[in-house]
Amino acid sequence: MRLKATIVVGNPKPMSHTLTVAKTLVEKLLDPGHHVLEIIDLADHTDEIFAWPSDEMAALNARVAESDLVVFASPTYKASYTGLLKAFLDRYPTNGLSGVTAIPVHMGGDLTHAMSPTVNLAPLLVELGAVVPGRGFYFVSKQMDRLEEIAGQAAAEYAANLACLAKVASTTVHFPEPVA
Repeated sequence: MRLKATIVVGNPKPMSHTLTVAKTLVEKLLDPGHHVLEIIDLADHTDEIFAWPSDEMAALNARVAESDLVVFASPTYKASYTGLLKAFLDRYPTNGLSGVTAIPVHMGGDLTHAMSPTVNLAPLLVELGAVVPGRGFYFVSKQMDRLEEIAGQAAAEYAANLACLAKVASTTVHFPEPVA
């Protein structure tokens, strides 16, 4: 079974550093060859994001909801995530991300808003039914030269958290069978 991983980037600039940070985190977290990765750069969908209804956006939302792991990445705007990412997430019903493991990622100019992915984005993801395996990952843009190292440290922390969850899950009374 191959894990389905998705990156959703809420940066209004296409192919941004935010995307690079999210991709590096996934590369450090997941073994190559054991997952498929889809990237949804919301900057490519600005013409549709506020269209209601939108078949294009519904299809994107469905693909994300069918993922095993989703990294939701945003630059830090006014101490939070972008309106672009919020508009995308607003399309989900209650528990629309049930069954998804989600990692909130923010990027900013300094550590002023380092808790932003944890206190702003993570609660929304949990409200939508996702499992968030630890605090959000905040990356300072001035440290791009250390991205591999910093993303590796964050990936190690997520891996340890996921291992703890797997240990507890394997001993629960009503542990569901993995979905193939």
